[in-house]
Amino acid sequence: MQVHHHDHTTVAGTVTGTVFTVAANIDSHDYTKTVILAVVGATASFVVSLVLKWIWNRIKS
Repeated sequence: MQVHHHDHTTVAGTVTGTVFTVAANIDSHDYTKTVILAVVGATASFVVSLVLKWIWNRIKS
């Protein structure tokens, strides 16, 4: 049996550095666009889930 040891500080440092590098290179308009698209996507997903649930209940009864 092999035991794998991971250095979590290296992983955390790599992830944090990547996030800060990406965040520093993104324009504020891109943040706004991303937030708007996330809200639209979440809303569409929620509405489709409700519609599919309604259709499923109509089929079952």
